[in-house]
Amino acid sequence: MQISEKPGINSDNLGGFDANHPPDPKLIDTCVHCGFCLSTCPSYRVIGKEMDSPRGRIYLMDAINEGEAPLGEGTVQHFDSCLGCLACVTTCPSGVQYDKLIAATRPQIERNYSRSLPDKLVRQLIFNLFPYPNRLRVLLAPLLIYQKLGFPKFFRATGLLKQISPRLGAMESILPNVTLKAFRDTLPEVIPAEGKKRYRVGVILGCVQRLFFSKVNDATVRVLTANGCEVVIPKSQGCCAALPEHQGQKEQAQALARQMIDSFEGTGVDFVIINAAGCGHTLKEYAHILEDDPNYREKAKEFAGKVKDAQEFLALVGLTTKLSPLTDGELTLVYQDACHLLHGQKISVQPRQLLRQIPGVKLREPIDAALCCGSAGVYNMLQPEVADELGQQKVDNLLNTGAELIASANPGCTLQISKHLQLQGKEVPIMHPMELLDYSIRGVKLYE
Repeated sequence: MQISEKPGINSDNLGGFDANHPPDPKLIDTCVHCGFCLSTCPSYRVIGKEMDSPRGRIYLMDAINEGEAPLGEGTVQHFDSCLGCLACVTTCPSGVQYDKLIAATRPQIERNYSRSLPDKLVRQLIFNLFPYPNRLRVLLAPLLIYQKLGFPKFFRATGLLKQISPRLGAMESILPNVTLKAFRDTLPEVIPAEGKKRYRVGVILGCVQRLFFSKVNDATVRVLTANGCEVVIPKSQGCCAALPEHQGQKEQAQALARQMIDSFEGTGVDFVIINAAGCGHTLKEYAHILEDDPNYREKAKEFAGKVKDAQEFLALVGLTTKLSPLTDGELTLVYQDACHLLHGQKISVQPRQLLRQIPGVKLREPIDAALCCGSAGVYNMLQPEVADELGQQKVDNLLNTGAELIASANPGCTLQISKHLQLQGKEVPIMHPMELLDYSIRGVKLYE
C-alpha cells in the first residue's frame, strides 16, 4: 500500500504521534486486514480509496507509530475523512476496537499537526460556538432576521455562499428554523411524576437540541413524567462534550465533561436520560475521557453508569400509560438508525419496540439502514462533498420505503435528512420517537 503525501514535502521533517496516549499497537495488531469493514464504511464507499477505509487508516496509524510515515497532510486527510460512525466496529469479525484507535488518533492530530489557516478558522468557529448554548443564543436574533428576510432561499437557489466557501455553504444549508422558544429555557428544574413515582431521573437538554429542537425535550419530559418519573433538570448543565471529543479537542471535552458531572452531583437521580444519539454515546464514555483525572475518574465512572438513552430507558422500565393511535387509519413509519445509537450504543431494537406499541403504526425498514447519513456531528460542515453524497443516498433509501413519516432520534441526522428531502422537493415529516410517544400518550392526532 502506498501512503499519499503532498508533493514536495519531505516526510523526514515531519513529526509523528507523541507519547500521550497514541493509538495502542496491541489494538492495531488485532486488525488482520480482512476487508469486511469496506462495504460498511461510508467514506470508503464514497471516496473509494483504501486509505479512506478503517483498515487503511489502521495501516497508517501503525506506520506513523513505527516512524515509517509522517503525521502530515497526506496522512491527516485520511483520518479527517472518517465519519466516526463506528459501523466497522459492528461489522469486524476480529473485534477490532477502531473506535478507541480513532479516538486516540484525533487528539494527536490536533496537538501535532498544523492545519491551514482557513481550516483552523472554521474549526475554531465550530468549537467556540456550538458547544456553548449561551453563545449560540446571541446569534439567534440575527439568524431569525436572516431567515425572515428570505436570505436562505436566495443563497440556496443561487449557490453563491457555497461557491465562496463550501464549508460555510454547508453550514448555512442545514440551519434549522429559529423560533421564539429558542431564546430561553422554559422547563423548570424539577418536574413531578404523574401518579405513583417510580424513578427520579435527570434529563440533559443538549446544545443544538435545547435551542432548535426544544419541543423534543418538552416531549421527552412529558413522556417520562407520564410513566412515573420525577424529572430533574440542573440549570448549570452545559454541553455533553460530544462535538469536541469526536474531533480530538481533548482538553475542551474534558472540561465540559467535568462541568456536566458537577451539575448532577447531589441530585440523587437514579438515571441520567439523554434523547440525542451522539450525546448519549459520549456521556457513556466519560470514564474513558477522564481516565487520567484522579479527581474525576471515579465520579465519571459512576455518572456514565447512570446514563441511558430515553428509548433505551423506556424499553427497560416499560411504559405504564395508555397509548392512542396517531391517525385515524394506519400510519406507516420508517425509523432512521442514528450511528451512535446503533453502532456506538448498540441500541436498535428498543426504539422499534416502543414505536410498535403505538396503535396503528406500521414500521418499514430501509435498505442500508446501518449506513451513516453523513451528518456525523460536524462532518457535514467539514467534509461537505462526502456528506452530501451520503445524505442523498440515505434520503433515497428512506423514501423508497414509501413511509409517510420518518422517525429520527438525533438532531444532526434530522437536519441532514431534512436538507436532502428539501433538495429533492419531498415533504415528508421527521419526528423524534419521543414526540410520537408524547402525541400518543396525550391522544393528539398528527394531522389534526
